[in-house]
Amino acid sequence: MSLPPFERVVAAHSEMVLRVCRAVVGPVDADDAWSETFLAAMRAYPELPPGSNVEAWLVTIAHRKAIDVHRAAGRRAVPVESLPDRPSRDGIPDSRDDALDAALAALPPKQRAAVAYHHLAGLPYDEIARILGNSPAAARRAAADGVASLRKNLASTREYR
Repeated sequence: MSLPPFERVVAAHSEMVLRVCRAVVGPVDADDAWSETFLAAMRAYPELPPGSNVEAWLVTIAHRKAIDVHRAAGRRAVPVESLPDRPSRDGIPDSRDDALDAALAALPPKQRAAVAYHHLAGLPYDEIARILGNSPAAARRAAADGVASLRKNLASTREYR
């Protein structure tokens, strides 16, 4: 079984990778992490064994690139008062949820990553454990604790149930 063309992989997984990047590093740095993810994936794609789980492979790369982008952002200061709305490709304002972004940013890093990888990327806990370097039980617990914290933090702003 051969791998599909890289263009199809990008089309199929682009939005999921962006959601994961937004959840891990926040909306400001997500575009950089997304770009770095697909640049690295494009270079490594020809060497990917046929039958590989491309989605998990991309999430692993996104996780590493998000960490790199986060570290790089910590080395430079760029103060801004507020972020402008970004128009989408169809001219509709960006559908970011600022309250959810803030609640995700407040989570501890492993909880934030576990929530993003499981609930946004749809990865199973054994894959998440491999990416985060812990056990499937720890990944499941981190995701559950993260969702519980999100529900608690967002309950005061709107109905999340």
